[in-house]
Amino acid sequence: MAYKTDIEIAREAKKRPIQEIGEKLGIAWEHLLPFGHDKAKISEEFIASVKDRPDGKLILVTAINPTPAGEGKTTTTVGLGDGLNAIGKKAAICIREASLGPCFGMKGGAAGGGYAQVVPMEEMNLHFTGDFHAITSAHNLLSAMIDNHIYWGNELEIDERRVTWRRVLDMNDRALRDTVTSLGGVANGFPRQTGFDITVASEVMAILCLATDLDDLQRRLGDIIVAYRRDRSPIYARDIKADGAMTVLLQQAMQPNLVQTLENNPAFVHGGPFANIAHGCNSVVATTTALKLADYVVTEAGFGADLGAEKFMNIKCRKAGIAPSAVVVVATVRAMKMNGGVAKADLGAENVSAVEAGCPNLGRHIENVKSFGVPVVVAINHFVTDTDAEVQAVKDYVATQGSEAILCKHWADGSAGVKELATRVAEIADADMANFAPLYADEMPLFEKIETIAKRIYRADEVIADKKIRNQLKDWEAAGYGNLPVCMAKTQYSFSTDPNLRGAPTGHSVPIREVRLSAGAGFIVAICGEIMTMPGLPRVPSAEQIMLNDAGEIEGLF
Repeated sequence: MAYKTDIEIAREAKKRPIQEIGEKLGIAWEHLLPFGHDKAKISEEFIASVKDRPDGKLILVTAINPTPAGEGKTTTTVGLGDGLNAIGKKAAICIREASLGPCFGMKGGAAGGGYAQVVPMEEMNLHFTGDFHAITSAHNLLSAMIDNHIYWGNELEIDERRVTWRRVLDMNDRALRDTVTSLGGVANGFPRQTGFDITVASEVMAILCLATDLDDLQRRLGDIIVAYRRDRSPIYARDIKADGAMTVLLQQAMQPNLVQTLENNPAFVHGGPFANIAHGCNSVVATTTALKLADYVVTEAGFGADLGAEKFMNIKCRKAGIAPSAVVVVATVRAMKMNGGVAKADLGAENVSAVEAGCPNLGRHIENVKSFGVPVVVAINHFVTDTDAEVQAVKDYVATQGSEAILCKHWADGSAGVKELATRVAEIADADMANFAPLYADEMPLFEKIETIAKRIYRADEVIADKKIRNQLKDWEAAGYGNLPVCMAKTQYSFSTDPNLRGAPTGHSVPIREVRLSAGAGFIVAICGEIMTMPGLPRVPSAEQIMLNDAGEIEGLF
């Protein structure tokens, strides 16, 4: 049987005017800034007007460690939102915006899949409403103003060897990881070594996603540490007088984007930090606004629960004062088989013993999420090659973990294929079973926070960090940053820092290569192992298959 591609399904969507989608949430037309007929930004005035309303129930969708077989976390987020609406609940979804890097690299798109998608799919995966361009511009404006300040006499006495602010680009480009700028003589400034990160790793992206309003945005932008003097005292973005202009560039980007699912249900798509190198959650302003407008809000956190869910709980929930009522962990039979040692080419054949061998990865995630005091349901994202025996093996295993697994067919059937999960999630959320608490206290020393995550979430025996890194953390504590949470930059493919170590490994070490202070965002970044903040393209990038067809339609996004 031939299945339609995601983009073919999206192209056939019967979209409603975006004003109608806004009406479902009580947003009047005058509070929507339309971008065409099918997407709009929500005004700052409207967001401020609903702040005193009670919150709906927050449901987090996370997953096992990603495998080449695919898990479908965004697809399940969208499907669950549609499913809740289908059983008579007032629900909205909140997901992140797509980065051009993975779109043209390996993923080819990120708006859900099958009959559980957010549309307009093509625009969402490309320029959308320009938020990422605004973030890139604001970030690089600061870079330009730092170098310009040094060029015109360096009144602040910046030590050119200690400029920590790099540049960004929303593209995978390994050639830009380490660069030298200002070559070419006196007129071009003072040469120094620097580099580029991908836009989703920018502190400006994190700030936009954690700020509560424009005033908070400007304060956080001003708090960015961009460099140090020779006496090691910090230089802030407000010292460079860049925070005002950066806020102007980000004013419209700060407004959440409203779009719709294939079933015409409301979807907030705003912000897009990666979870392996940043905090991996959509914006606080989108999530908190959705909670004021819907009875149930389904959101996702990037990659596996060891990254996205951990940061959602320890960073986003802590900073925004929100808490999930239930967590859905997405798993697939195919991924269980891969964790059980089956090669991707052999996933179509039934192999119950491999499913059972791979389930400990899922069990580890269930246990970790429960440690935050929230109830967990497993969504088995159905693939046509799954057999009844394999599905039952996952259900039986999950039952031994004190949780339940529900088979979901939203990819093929939309909301009709996920009503059982929607019903159960609503029951759990309504029962107020959650007793949420972050994993560590604010006052815990920074290195102990890193150790707590490494030992309790990754199940590592030790954290390896040389004296220079430990001293740097102590210096930040002495400077008043000791109460910040930690954002771990680690491979998404394993609980360990070795991407090839599948399953539920123990007895491994977590090496910390570098630590960075994101004073504006309000966290410390610990870079583990070989993880890169500027990815490269694969041998055969998705970009090779993306083109316009004879009808002028985009092909190759999936």
